[in-house]
Order: sequence, then C-alpha cells, then structure tokens
Amino acid sequence: MSLHARLVVTRPAFALDLALEVAAGEVVALLGPNGAGKTTALRALAGLTAMSPGGRITLDGHDLHHLPADRRPIGVVFQDYLLFPHLSALDNVAFGPRCQGVPKAEARRAAAALLDRVGLAGHAAARPGRLSGGQAQRVALARALAVRPRLLLLDEPLAALDAHTRLEIRSGLRHHLAGFNGATVLVTHDPLDAMVLADRLVVIEHGAVVQQGTPGEVARHPRTDYVARLVGLNLYRGTARGVGVQVGELLLSTSERLTGPAFVAFPPAAVALYRSRPDGSPRNLWPARVGGVERHGDHVRVHLDGPISAFADITPAALADLDLTPGREVWASVKATETHAYPA
Repeated sequence: MSLHARLVVTRPAFALDLALEVAAGEVVALLGPNGAGKTTALRALAGLTAMSPGGRITLDGHDLHHLPADRRPIGVVFQDYLLFPHLSALDNVAFGPRCQGVPKAEARRAAAALLDRVGLAGHAAARPGRLSGGQAQRVALARALAVRPRLLLLDEPLAALDAHTRLEIRSGLRHHLAGFNGATVLVTHDPLDAMVLADRLVVIEHGAVVQQGTPGEVARHPRTDYVARLVGLNLYRGTARGVGVQVGELLLSTSERLTGPAFVAFPPAAVALYRSRPDGSPRNLWPARVGGVERHGDHVRVHLDGPISAFADITPAALADLDLTPGREVWASVKATETHAYPA
C-alpha cells in the first residue's frame, strides 16, 4: 500500500476514527451521509485539519502527520476548484511548481504539457472567469497534478457541474486518474461518481467505517440502510431459517439457504402492488399503506408502511390504475427469486 493512515479527529460533538489504506495507482472513494466525516478525513490527510492523538499518516513509507500542509507531497482538487482568478489557466497550473522552487520557464513548460493532457491547450491564456465549469475542473486537476503528488485528494470534484457536463467530465476524469501512479482518495456523495471513478469504496457513518469493498461487492451486499439507499435496494436484517429470513413479524422467502443473522435485500422494481389481496399464494405477500409517492426517473417511487417499510417502483400508468394516494391500503409482494439473502 502507498498510503497507510489512521485518521483521528476528536471534537466535542463529533469523533472521526478511520483506518485507510490505498495502493499506488488505486482510487478509493469515501462515501457517507452528510456529517459522516468525509471532508474531515480529506482535510486531515491534506494537513488542513489537525489530528488528535493516535492519528498518523504514512505515504510511501514516510510519516506525514507531523508535516505542515505545504510540505506534504499531496495534490488537492477542491469542490469549488479555488483557482486564482487573476492568473491565467497556465499560471494557475504553474503556481505549485513555482512554489517548489522550479524556474519559471520550466514550470510553465510543465504546465502547458498538463493543460494539453487534459485537453485545454487552447485555453492556456484564459482566466478562470472565462472558463466553463468543466474547463475549470480540468484546470484544477492539472494544477493538483503539477506538483507531482504521491497522493491526490478530490473533494466532490464534479458537484459544481450540470448533469450534461458531469457525464463528459466524469469519463475524462476516469481516464486521467487511470494514468496517475500515486494513491487517490475521492470524496463524493454521488454513488454514480463513486461507482465509475473508484476501484474501491469505503463507506463511513458517524466517523467510522461501516463497509468497504469493490463497487460490485458493496452494491451486491449492502450492510446499512444508507448503503442500501445508495445502491437502490430495500434492505432488512433478520434471522435466517433455511430459505426464509424472519424480519419482525414477516417471514421473507428467499432463494438462498442460510441459518442465523442475515440480511435480505431486493430492488424497488421487484415489488408488485395490488389494490386487493391477489389470487394464489405469492411467497412474499404483506398488507401495506401508501406513505408517499414521488417521481423517480421514468418511474414513480411509492413509499410503503406496514410490517416492513419498503419502496416500490412502478410506472405512472400503474399509479393511475391503482389510484394510489397517501393512506391507501394495498398489498405488496416480491418473488423469492427477486430477493438476495446473505450473512449479517
């Protein structure tokens, strides 16, 4: 691993204690709800937030936690980019090397090469006010890379972009990160950014790690309600007895055979809704009450209360046919083959 860190920040109303390891060439995304400690962790790595006793940062075998921010081999892309408004794109990128003592001509040559690498050679003379959001993001990335960091920190790097620009810049950013041979830590609240850009996800809640793994592993086996919502699943914890998981009063039939504490998950699209109890005997069937209805992409997401709380995704036509309004009594069902159970 290139980065070994234990990030400890203790405040009166909050405590962060996060063990973090990132290999050279690896991109790790920190995910978590607001207030989980993502930005605090990033600022601790950068040296912008002081760590409490017990905290340490080792990068390529060298201790960094005692060094001030300007002496750490770290590049940072801030959420708002923080480009110098009075400098051209070229001089923004050259700023870091100049602070490191690199001669002006050499720093500008290196900056020009980086701007060319991110597709902005034709905008070298432009000041930040004349750049689009996507262009400013790429200048900020080039500026961070210009100091030849061994650790690259990205704080919500796509948050300031509109949806169309995000799509283009996300793809380009993935390409640039693939060419960086240091460790990268990305902070984001957007699951799509994390899934596309990161090799590994570290999910934190209340200042501690609750789950980590590859994007596929985390998506298939969420372990908290936050992670389940992040990847778009209904998630419950119960007790498995063979091909069923007891969740409160409801026994959910599954296609996996387990025993003991277990999670069971299924997508909202797998939930079928009925105005009256359906004929036959679906394996998983329960009465519910509509708690709310909201638009969700091309579908409608129905919030259900009952023996278990659940989300159901249905079409607008189905919403009209079922005449679903808050407070309406319905029946919900999920096929056993649509569920996924795994040990808790």
